[in-house]
Amino acid sequence: MTNLSRPSLPIPEPLRGSDPGSFAERTVKVRIPEIAWRTLAGNDFPQENAARLQDLIDEIPAGQIRPIQDPGAPDEQAWADYLAPYLGRNWLEVPLFLGEHYFYRRVMEATSYFQPGPWRERDPFEHEKRAGLLNSLAAIQALVGNLNRFSESGWKQGAFLRLLNADLWGNQADLSLWPAGKGDQPTHAEELQRQHLLVDHAMAIAQLVDGLRGEPARVDFLVDNAGFELVADLCLADYLLNVIPDGSVRLHLKSHPTFVSDALAKDVLDTVRHLAETGESESIELSARLERRLHSGRLQLKQDFFWTSPFESWMMPQELKRELGEAALVISKGDAQYRRLLGDRHWPYSTPLEKIVSYFPTSLVILRASKSEVMAGLKPGQAEELSQVDPEWLYNGRWGLIQLWQPPAG
Repeated sequence: MTNLSRPSLPIPEPLRGSDPGSFAERTVKVRIPEIAWRTLAGNDFPQENAARLQDLIDEIPAGQIRPIQDPGAPDEQAWADYLAPYLGRNWLEVPLFLGEHYFYRRVMEATSYFQPGPWRERDPFEHEKRAGLLNSLAAIQALVGNLNRFSESGWKQGAFLRLLNADLWGNQADLSLWPAGKGDQPTHAEELQRQHLLVDHAMAIAQLVDGLRGEPARVDFLVDNAGFELVADLCLADYLLNVIPDGSVRLHLKSHPTFVSDALAKDVLDTVRHLAETGESESIELSARLERRLHSGRLQLKQDFFWTSPFESWMMPQELKRELGEAALVISKGDAQYRRLLGDRHWPYSTPLEKIVSYFPTSLVILRASKSEVMAGLKPGQAEELSQVDPEWLYNGRWGLIQLWQPPAG
């Protein structure tokens, strides 16, 4: 386990909605209110809940940050601590990462997610998650069919790389940016995916995994979205459990609905059940394997409120850091996890990744389709060239990263 508790470089300022002309500004002024409107329209909320959601919409972006008002909620005191330095500021002034997490926590407050009654633990985004899953049936079937064929052949580097690649680009399925069925989600034909990789450490990752195959190694996933991406996570996890016969996989999931499509433990179980209900033999076969792995403990589900907090990864509790440090490898999925790892800060894009994530307690794989203005590990001049080719490359979801960081030996 590494001893560093923070990045080894001076930490720059966080992204804020007050950054003029930025995607962060658009997120606060446009995207967040639109998500609230969709949530209101997509649920038959009681009048009181609907009124609270409307109040939330009305206060963005000029309204003041106020405490969470959710008596008895398990994270009530934690949020009081998070917000203490920012009370009274408006939504544009606070760090974007805090503001977005605060927004989703306010949605939980408005919809009575933690309160007694019929809406307790009801996911207000469930209808969108379900639509995302149903709209990707053909892609799911193709991926699962490939997985089943790969699994019959044992470890093959090429098979692993294809599943890793599918898991990366599955991150393009993000309902907070592209609602299900709208037809504007970015996609690439498989032959174009490699051309859209900004960093590609896939071969080094394959070699690392190959070295784990004879060990009782645990691989942890920091899971991002439900829907097709979660199926891709489960396919990669299933393959790893097949080729690391004494190993296990632990999925780290959100403790409450957030970022619209982020996955809960319930979403994993619903997805496994959905695979069984498709009537397709390939999916039924995968569902049965996943059920067996869940029951045996080789596939484990873990929820933690840290993943719905506004904290940077270097602020994770010591117990969670110790737990991740016990894994031979952690696979970080998605844009929000990437932003957490980098603190959602204005790092120069050519900052060496190892100078930032040097605090992480074990080997780290990052799979991310870029959907925000945070980036590190590029070559000098690469960002400038990309800006000429695609001015929205940082946040349009068309460019991906496969990055690997490993702690120094010893």
